[in-house]
Amino acid sequence: MSFAPNALVLAVCTLASAAIQADTVYRSVGPDGKVTYSQRPPSDGKIDKTLVYQNLPSSPLPESTQRYRAELLKSMNRKLADGAKPYRAQPVFFMAQWCGYCKQAKSYLAEKGISYREYDIDTADGMRAFVEAGETRSVPVMFANGQRVQGFRRSAYDALFARAK
Repeated sequence: MSFAPNALVLAVCTLASAAIQADTVYRSVGPDGKVTYSQRPPSDGKIDKTLVYQNLPSSPLPESTQRYRAELLKSMNRKLADGAKPYRAQPVFFMAQWCGYCKQAKSYLAEKGISYREYDIDTADGMRAFVEAGETRSVPVMFANGQRVQGFRRSAYDALFARAK
């Protein structure tokens, strides 16, 4: 019977990671040869490639963090009604010190020399910003160029930051 609690935790983590939303990125090439990546299909309907980022590796939030997040949501309904911030000016990175995928993402950002604003969700300000952004399930989350990537994979971050070049 000592295996039952571990099996339950494993099952919950598996189900939580399967519930992560998919992100679709559309790649289009304009008449001038300019490549554009967007979460919306191009208005002219000419899609060069569609990239779907689904179930990228990420770390589920601990129960205590989920409870704190729920409390913040209740107190911030008015702000959330105004909509999530697009984070277009500077990339914004939500992370936690205990998250291995966050460490991989930070290493990637350092390697590429990408500057960003970081929020640690284990701090009051970081969790508040995380809730305001509408994030709920896992870290890391990167907002850049008006787009969002939840989880970390080099190819997803390469596509996200390709627009900035």
